[in-house]
Amino acid sequence: MNSRVLRLSALAAVCFLVLSSVSPLKAAKLNAKQPPNIVVFLVDDMGVMDTSVPFLTDAEGNPKRYPLNDYYITPNMERLAKQGIRFNNFYAMSVCSPTRVSILTGQNAARHHTTNWINPAKNNKGPKGPPNWDWEGLSKEDVTLPRLLQKKGYRTIHVGKGHFGADGFPGAEPLNLGFNVNIAGAAFGAPGSYYAEKKYGLGTRRAHHAVPGLDKYHGTDTFLTEALTLEADAALAETVKQKQPFFLYMAHYAVHAPFDSDPRFADHYKDSGKPKNAQAFATLIEGMDKSLGDIMQQLEKLGVAENTLIFFLGDNGSDAPLGHQHAVACAAPLRGKKGAHYEGGMRVPFIAAWAKPNPDNENQQQLPIPADVIQTQVAAVYDIFPTILDITGILPPQGYIMDGLPLDQLLLGEQDHSRPQTFLMNYPHSPHRSNYFTVYRDGDWKVIYHYFPSEESEGSHYQLYNLAKDPFEQHNLAKSKPKKLKQMMQALIDSMQAHHAQYPVEAEGSTKPVKPKLP
Repeated sequence: MNSRVLRLSALAAVCFLVLSSVSPLKAAKLNAKQPPNIVVFLVDDMGVMDTSVPFLTDAEGNPKRYPLNDYYITPNMERLAKQGIRFNNFYAMSVCSPTRVSILTGQNAARHHTTNWINPAKNNKGPKGPPNWDWEGLSKEDVTLPRLLQKKGYRTIHVGKGHFGADGFPGAEPLNLGFNVNIAGAAFGAPGSYYAEKKYGLGTRRAHHAVPGLDKYHGTDTFLTEALTLEADAALAETVKQKQPFFLYMAHYAVHAPFDSDPRFADHYKDSGKPKNAQAFATLIEGMDKSLGDIMQQLEKLGVAENTLIFFLGDNGSDAPLGHQHAVACAAPLRGKKGAHYEGGMRVPFIAAWAKPNPDNENQQQLPIPADVIQTQVAAVYDIFPTILDITGILPPQGYIMDGLPLDQLLLGEQDHSRPQTFLMNYPHSPHRSNYFTVYRDGDWKVIYHYFPSEESEGSHYQLYNLAKDPFEQHNLAKSKPKKLKQMMQALIDSMQAHHAQYPVEAEGSTKPVKPKLP
């Protein structure tokens, strides 16, 4: 990733963005006696509808339940949501590696250029993908959240899925990125198997994805989600014993395929009428939820729950095996799924809460997150980086470029009208469901640009939706609202240029970029 470091240095030299001021929250944290612990609980392929917690709201702003909310069983997510705040317009990139790099860097994928999931073994840019996209992944030189926290005295713990870099490159090993501890993290994104009886994939046809470092569970009946939770609990206990503040990046392989059914929960779905794969997916969701509850219980047992802030989120839209990726099915009533340009492909659950609310806790007094509140403003995965820096009193390196903004005011349940309500999602790759597209949201409006029109793009370069009136993206207004389409496309083009984004090329082997054009 050295090329990106050079780009950042050059941009910093011309003062593209310099962050050196200290927010009131950060100033308070600098004086805090005991630094807050941070848990980022990241679930793979979990969309905003893959839970019993209702994130969507009715016309009056009240949470509204849909059938999928009654299918999934997530009592610990319900508990976390009741004691904190949940966002219903929280965005991730529509595939995993771009989101994971964004969390660690505070940058939009359009800027850091890891714009596709990383195939550990080969460059998967696609036939017309940008030649210089960042397939190698993060490097030892990159500014990362765990590295900054580590320098502040935090013990940084990585558990589960890495997927930050390809095999043979530094990003394949989380220890190279600022983590003190790496449990089970590697270059790949999908586990070989969730079953310890199958050694988590070792010795199977998926041995190249065998989850490492969990040999002691081999041959037992310990499901992968449970093994990772046990290891996380042990790492937390060791850290608390050493009296260190900690950053736990708990990144489950669940609920990514293969859809191995978690036998602890299979009976809950056997009479649901859903396909076997969909039942297995639901068991993975419930197992992930049990892990959340177990970690919260461990934090309380260790006496650190009141001083621990949890951020819960998914890394891209749902991949529930319930229907076509561009239909209303797996994320119903939202349209689309993982990889898609629709809301179901990039809208994810996000909950922020103290593990054990206590208004007398010093850190909680500085960030008094309200209970059982829904935040409707637009936010995204790259906002987590500056938010955690603010909370822990850490300044980013001078001149470092961040696309994220601190969530401080939004976490208090307030509206921040100075905050841009925009989101840019660039996917200049193929083949992966939706191909060669860029999405731009600004307030209620969303435009999708397809570089090479096809059936999936309704045969047009353009799709335009008013999400306030048409939240489920059923009415393409590109033809009936030409002025608005042109305005949104100009904003998309400007945003791409500001992020120094990459574009697909004219043909395989070409280096000539195909850029978005105004209607």
